[in-house]
Amino acid sequence: MTANADGFEVLDVHHHVGSAFRALGGSLHDGADAGDPLDHELSTRLSIMDAAGVAQALVIPGHGYERPAGIADTRAENDAIARYRDARPDRFPGAIGVVEPRDGAASLEELDRAKHELDLVGVSFHTRFQGVSLDSQWILQYVARMAELGLVPVIHAMNETPEEALWKLAVLARSIPETPVLALDAFCSYEGTRECSFVAEVAPNILFDTSLSYNFDFIEAFAGRFGAERVVFGTDLYSAPVGRRISHLLPQILESDLTDADKQKILAGNARRLFGLDPH
Repeated sequence: MTANADGFEVLDVHHHVGSAFRALGGSLHDGADAGDPLDHELSTRLSIMDAAGVAQALVIPGHGYERPAGIADTRAENDAIARYRDARPDRFPGAIGVVEPRDGAASLEELDRAKHELDLVGVSFHTRFQGVSLDSQWILQYVARMAELGLVPVIHAMNETPEEALWKLAVLARSIPETPVLALDAFCSYEGTRECSFVAEVAPNILFDTSLSYNFDFIEAFAGRFGAERVVFGTDLYSAPVGRRISHLLPQILESDLTDADKQKILAGNARRLFGLDPH
């Protein structure tokens, strides 16, 4: 096991397994999905984590997978992410699945399977790739079921795309006010970062990851206002060749003026509490 970063335990909540090019319109021959063996993908990811002092990560399928077989393809993605977790549970203590609104009520059954058969800790939505908005009635039905099951809703919320607008994130979170919701990528722009403060006020059950922010200064101010308990470390690391290094924010978090206790909450403690993970 690699040493932790500057003596802090680091648990990254936002690792995608799969080629980002599939989701973003690149060549079908680019990335890990094009035939790189699993052991190569895994060893590459672990090397990136080791170089940055990241002890553990939560893994999520990429949302650009092909779906010609419908729910069967989604089930295969969830099976695969569970196997990935099980290959190195010491480094990947939890896996997050996916369901598709296209599959309607069948996705409710898949949520039950994700919890009871695959032991997943959450389910991810990236609605810009799923054909609906975050306030879709199917999405709201899914997160309501997840609240009953104890699965964490993991919501990609890039304010610049209408499907994932932050006000829609607030609608979703307010529909399950007693259930914590993890928002990914919400700090990805200046305007989105400003809006996060409003959303944090109206939906106090949302936690925000650090992915895609261009610096930590804004997030440090956010943590000072709303509490470090509302921030978790995430990097949006994809499989190679897109993912080649851990986010530049990690050194900035370590160098920030936050207390060591608050740094540790952001870097691992909040994620462990949110997903019910055992202490490392």
